[in-house]
Amino acid sequence: MALNMRQDLRMSQQLVMTPQLQQAIKLLQLSRVELSDLVRDELLENPLLEEAAEIGTSTEVQESTVEIQEGVEHERDAPPERTKEVADEVKVETVSKDDFDWEGYLENASYLPPGSATIRRDGDELPSYEATLSAPETLDEHLRWQVRLSNYNEREEEIADFLIGCYSTRGYLEEISVPQIARQLGRSNLEVEQVLRKVQLLDPVASGARNLAECLWIQARHPEHPIEDPLVLGIISKHLHNLETRKYNTVARDLGEPLEEVYEATKVVMGLDPRPARAYAADASQYITPDVYIIKVGDEFIVTLNDDGMPKLQITKRYSDMYRSATENNKAREYIHERLRSAQWLIRSIQQRQRTILKVTKSILNFQREFFEKGPQHLRPLILKDVAEDIEMHESTVSRVTTNKYVHTPQGIFELKYFFNAGISRKDGDELASEAVKTKIKKLIDHEDPTAPLSDQKLVECLREEGIRIARRTVAKYREQLNVLSSSKRRKLF
Repeated sequence: MALNMRQDLRMSQQLVMTPQLQQAIKLLQLSRVELSDLVRDELLENPLLEEAAEIGTSTEVQESTVEIQEGVEHERDAPPERTKEVADEVKVETVSKDDFDWEGYLENASYLPPGSATIRRDGDELPSYEATLSAPETLDEHLRWQVRLSNYNEREEEIADFLIGCYSTRGYLEEISVPQIARQLGRSNLEVEQVLRKVQLLDPVASGARNLAECLWIQARHPEHPIEDPLVLGIISKHLHNLETRKYNTVARDLGEPLEEVYEATKVVMGLDPRPARAYAADASQYITPDVYIIKVGDEFIVTLNDDGMPKLQITKRYSDMYRSATENNKAREYIHERLRSAQWLIRSIQQRQRTILKVTKSILNFQREFFEKGPQHLRPLILKDVAEDIEMHESTVSRVTTNKYVHTPQGIFELKYFFNAGISRKDGDELASEAVKTKIKKLIDHEDPTAPLSDQKLVECLREEGIRIARRTVAKYREQLNVLSSSKRRKLF
């Protein structure tokens, strides 16, 4: 057979996992404190970023900024006067919060319903120090929460629960093998492996990986944002040990790629997270600062973001001077363009993060209005898919937005994840949220006779009288989640 050499021209579309996209995803899942720290680090590193002087303003980067930037690049050889004319067109727009009369609202306390959590009257006690503290959520709790709200059947949920319990503190499944787990559970290796792969796609992605290569590979091939670059995939599958020793020439030679391409692919690999469970490492209790407020005014609820304490960014007005002074230095000009693009992307990513939080919170308000009106006992069943379909976003995006984000409501301060619950069936065909059932169980236990506390079976019977059908083992699980001892250990002799 004769060998022929020819050139083909092909067109294809693929999603590239750029550093900017990685940054946007990262910003979405950061807590308020982590975001504030990241912004302050960027202010130190990027000379084109500065903090807006006005309090209560937000930064907008117009689309024209990108056009201006491209125009400047085309004017590399233009005279300084033209360069200044173009560069000075970079603008920052200040946008007011909204048209709501906040001053009139705050001056007239009659708008506030009794018991509102928005304004403290003279003589009211401040909440205790302990009331503002929150125990950090563990990786196990976060993963099991997602499993409960996903479409796992009973067998899969049992396997997933066992797998999650086997994770190391680093979030890896490294102390026990799939065959060992299969033998202990009486399941096939294939069934355990299939459930493990489903759990590995939960947030944080790649928790449950068995080694570093698998951890990075799962992140690279995640269905939501897969990396298609064969060079990146080749480095992950074959050359992590060479990256560790910085043997880039060996990688380039083995994969038959230019050294410059290997450098760029290495940057993508380095952007993946080798420790996906790091955010759930044990840490000291912290103050909770709400990311968003839900305030009741008359019969309506208003949702507003909490901008207090968050650095507000803008492009420095010294940009044109910096660009003009670098007329004779191409490297300096390229650096300024790179920093400008980075600053624009950061500002837009933060704006998108805030808009997404606001959109998710408004959706939760629509689904859980009775909770905000009447309290935890009226919490409805709600899953990630409901909100995702309502706001036309992916479930994983909703999961990231609701993690480590808090909302201040007339009923208290809650993590956004609190409002997602599996449903418990009632006799009338309706469903009750699991958190509402927990509230009822807690209320029954709080009012029990301390000398004859209610057993789990008795709690089942009490709930059945209210039309709630629930198994005894489920009551036991909810009781343990409430940190309530069994009836034999709650009994008091006097």
